[in-house]
Amino acid sequence: MSTSIEKIKCLIIGSGPAGYTAAIYASRANMNPVLYQGTQPGGQLTTTNEVENFPGYPDGVTGPEMMVQLQAQAQRFGADIRDGWATKVDFSGDVHKVWINDEKELHCETVIISTGASAKYLGLPSEQHYLQMGGGVSACAVCDGFFYRNQEVVIVGAGDSACEEAHYLSKMCKKVTMLVRSEQFRASRIMEERVRKTENIEILLNTETDEVLGDGQVVTGIRVKNRTSGETKEIAATGFFVAIGHQPNTGIFKEYLQLDETGYIINTRGTSKTNIAGVFVAGDAADHVYRQAITAAGTGCMAALDAERYLASKE
Repeated sequence: MSTSIEKIKCLIIGSGPAGYTAAIYASRANMNPVLYQGTQPGGQLTTTNEVENFPGYPDGVTGPEMMVQLQAQAQRFGADIRDGWATKVDFSGDVHKVWINDEKELHCETVIISTGASAKYLGLPSEQHYLQMGGGVSACAVCDGFFYRNQEVVIVGAGDSACEEAHYLSKMCKKVTMLVRSEQFRASRIMEERVRKTENIEILLNTETDEVLGDGQVVTGIRVKNRTSGETKEIAATGFFVAIGHQPNTGIFKEYLQLDETGYIINTRGTSKTNIAGVFVAGDAADHVYRQAITAAGTGCMAALDAERYLASKE
């Protein structure tokens, strides 16, 4: 345990578009921000091969490339970017205490949480292989659906967001096969009806993914298994979309911050403020609706401005 306590004006926990944008704004406001990158420097975007929907990149950009640029931009204005992740917090007093890697203690005037969320995957080795390769596995239809225009894809999931993503994909893909593990959807009736009425969506109930098939580089099909009969069959597809939910990375804050039933931080509507004064949230740790790089960046800006106003009110 480190005995020296570091005092920080503005601590940003987590990188990604939200954290780095907050760092850019906070640096320019002379708040001397310190940003800890977390367990996945650059956030979820680093698992995205091509980003084509972020304004200002007419030729597109890779996720990792964009994160390197955002980091460099924050550092240009003096942001202190560090390795390490927050392992414990104490928001019970006026001073916000945060511990990094269980050893370094920080006392912060303001804290911006941009820890993001992690997409849930099935965990099959073949799924993880093609996810790492950027060869056809995705957890975001809005981000990656465009790359599968006029192709056949498979999506797994049974909730509202799975139905929404399947419907989105149906507008650009030749065929969408939807795999639902149980006998029925978990989605609302209206969302279920929407996919059932869509001609190019085929629904396979009581069916689970057995393996993601491919040539080592890209996905060529999915082997599925009927959970009642045990029978397997192969479906030709170039894309495999996983829509079984996201897990916000907010566990260490639950003792102090108000979270919704799925673990997302509840912010005051139209702001980045949490229930603790001086603690703000940006990006996917609070956003279960849009989950886009551009919206995360926008809330990063909001959090830095809210933190700056909070500090000004304390002077």
